[in-house]
Amino acid sequence: MANENQNQNQIKIEIPKEELPGRYANMAMIAHGPNDFFIDMILRGPNMPQARVQSRIIMAPQHAKELMLALQDNVRRYEQNFGEIKINRPGNQGGIMDFPLPKGQA
Repeated sequence: MANENQNQNQIKIEIPKEELPGRYANMAMIAHGPNDFFIDMILRGPNMPQARVQSRIIMAPQHAKELMLALQDNVRRYEQNFGEIKINRPGNQGGIMDFPLPKGQA
């Protein structure tokens, strides 16, 4: 019975061929309003005054929190296998930037 429920809850995920290579991002901007989180994945080159958004993800607050928990769990498991991830932040050279949206915008 448990095996039947497990099979019913499985989702087949298909990745379109054009998405298989993925997109590299070395910076993210996160904004939120009362109903949505916006996550812009950005590629910033060295010594370049501009950066380009590679992908924008918009999700409900509940999904954003689930993503945060999944990332925390994966980082913990990664560090158990490969060692601590060191964060190097000299002079804001990328990373995560959090920008709440003004009230009324989402």
